[in-house]
Amino acid sequence: MNVAITPTTVDARGLACPMPIVKAAQWAKTAESGQLMDLLSTDAGALKDVPAWCRSTGNELVEQRAEAGVQHFLIRRA
Repeated sequence: MNVAITPTTVDARGLACPMPIVKAAQWAKTAESGQLMDLLSTDAGALKDVPAWCRSTGNELVEQRAEAGVQHFLIRRA
């Protein structure tokens, strides 16, 4: 299996709920198991929505951090 080491960046900055989750779900449909995504969001709702989406889909939230007003969610595809 060819697994990406460098995360794919999915830019959802400036998009309101539920669009960060929609963008994450679109990525998950084509990503192979083990691939990484760096989801970028400025939506405050993403702080709760992204971890909940990961739990409900079985994807792993590897890291969550804020940088210059942007939330970064590093997610590994289940």
